[in-house]
Amino acid sequence: MHKTASILLVFLLGVSSTPSLQATSTPAQAGALPARAPIRIAPPAPALKAAFDAAERGGLDDLALAGFRAQPLAGWLEYAALRSRLDTLPVDRGNAFIAAHPGEPVAAAFRSEWLAALAKRNAWPVFLAQWDPAIDDATLRCLHLQALMAVNRTDAAWTLEAQTLWRSSGKSLPSQCDAPFAILAAQGGLTDALRWERFDKAADAVQSSVMRSIARGLSGADAAQANAWAAYIDAPGANVGSWPKTARSRLVAAAALEKFARKNPSDAETLLPSVASTLQFTDADRGRVLAQIALQSAAAFAPEAARRLAAVPDVGYDATLREWRVREAIARSDWAGALAAIKRMPDAQRNDSRWLYFAARTSALTGDTAGAKALYAQAARSTDFYGFLAADKLDQPYALCPLQTAATPGDKQTIARDPGLVRALQLQMLGRKAWAAREWNAAIARFSAQQRWLAVEVAQDNGWFDRGVFGLVNVAGKRYPDEQRLYSLRFPLHHDATIRREATRNNIDPAWVAAEIRAESIFDPRARSSADARGLMQVLPSTGATLARTTGVALPNADALYDPDTNIALGTAYLRQLLGRFNGKPYQVIAGYNAGPGAANRWLAQRPNLDPDFWIETIGYKETREYVARVLSFSTVYDWRMNGSALRLSDRMVGITNGPRKEFACPAAAP
Repeated sequence: MHKTASILLVFLLGVSSTPSLQATSTPAQAGALPARAPIRIAPPAPALKAAFDAAERGGLDDLALAGFRAQPLAGWLEYAALRSRLDTLPVDRGNAFIAAHPGEPVAAAFRSEWLAALAKRNAWPVFLAQWDPAIDDATLRCLHLQALMAVNRTDAAWTLEAQTLWRSSGKSLPSQCDAPFAILAAQGGLTDALRWERFDKAADAVQSSVMRSIARGLSGADAAQANAWAAYIDAPGANVGSWPKTARSRLVAAAALEKFARKNPSDAETLLPSVASTLQFTDADRGRVLAQIALQSAAAFAPEAARRLAAVPDVGYDATLREWRVREAIARSDWAGALAAIKRMPDAQRNDSRWLYFAARTSALTGDTAGAKALYAQAARSTDFYGFLAADKLDQPYALCPLQTAATPGDKQTIARDPGLVRALQLQMLGRKAWAAREWNAAIARFSAQQRWLAVEVAQDNGWFDRGVFGLVNVAGKRYPDEQRLYSLRFPLHHDATIRREATRNNIDPAWVAAEIRAESIFDPRARSSADARGLMQVLPSTGATLARTTGVALPNADALYDPDTNIALGTAYLRQLLGRFNGKPYQVIAGYNAGPGAANRWLAQRPNLDPDFWIETIGYKETREYVARVLSFSTVYDWRMNGSALRLSDRMVGITNGPRKEFACPAAAP
């Protein structure tokens, strides 16, 4: 219920599938997938949870393990038992476990811990026999180098692997790398050129401690200069006159001033001219520093922000700074300036629905009605916050093109029997989320697109709803953008009766409550944030206790917030409380729900006269800015899911609940 409480800030709604600007509309189909009967996976044996707990305490022996051998999770139970005694586990037993589960996620999980245990024992030949070249963990890779050292295999391949690790990062590497790097240096494989290569990466990443460590391997004047550069990262000043006029000096100074500007933009701006002149900065060097100065100023909506943004050379602009140039102009109601900033964006950024919409808004405000209408039409083809707002401006249906599948109930039954999927679901039921995700990822990597969709459907049949977000669209580094259109999977609806009851009790749109649950927890009743917000609507224990006293909802302890009915009752009551506090304006309530009422009030005090869409775009926290847009757009989709049509988003966000409703349609393909 504040900035850190929201745990799921991923994936805006999808974009409609066709780019035509002149398309006619056809009715949207009623759902993303044909109805198929739910399939329930057999839950884990009741004794398994206790067995896992005992295994992790070291209290499950081989005889007890044998009793679970026929269970789908037998491998994971054995893993839990073995990892509790890795230091004394017989080598043959550890190796046998890996051999018994070839290609399975449980073997990969065990292998990493087994290798670390073998290294601790100096069992290097066994380590090498169990090594997997696909391992990319830096600690294990350095231990692999140590293993090769122990058996006198520091050959050309060893040198290449050590050099690759050395140059892999400008940040600190694990202490396990120290011995291999020392041997590399002793053998002449760590040349000054390699040292400087990593030094430059460390400077770019403002890692002064790494820079000093590298300097210890240099000699004479080189070491002295390297230490001077490292000191400058921590305390930049004007004293650079003795530095060589080289690209490295410019890199160090620009990186240091950029870091300095994050907390002291005005001081960095004062210091920059003399340093830039002395070291002969390029436009790129100056741009790096000026961009950070401008970014900090724009994000704070400081009076000097516009001047500082204008001072950044083109080479210093990235996507983030371009966005902030628009926001800063919007905050000042400089519509022409905002439009000009959008027009300077690259095509891909400018044609995003967000910036198409704001280009249309600012075009209209600067008198270009026809241009605004054309831009609104482009934006309205997107199924998201900005697309819905654009459709409202044009008084046309919302774009929605559900993706269909020809899969049959038999196909779903086949997927539901997949051993990896069964293990994933049973682990999820036991609350072993990390292990469940390992099994899930391994399973869907083997599946076709339709099989993956069916797997998500089976997961949701069994209460694992976030697979509609984390199991689609971006899978194993591959993107499937069309899967954003699987709305019934990506927008699950559970506890419907409770949502409707509590929404009615608090006079709140139930689609909004569903959207908050989707944004906060993706319908995981056991969700818990780093701030200790709990359950479906991520209610903090302190907030829940206060609400329980005023509403009469029973809350015997903080863990009761994991009960869906209790959580929805209290979360919905909190929305009603915030509505009273923010004069019935849902867009302000949603900001307060995520960032805290204090932050929302501060933003309202700073920009009291901005229209809601502009105010949302100028929210200072990226997380909250996107959260507000997301919850409002999710509300629209859930309205469609629950009622077949939707309240206009333009009305919804300002608290108008009796306005006209909108239909949904799929824009036709271009001829």
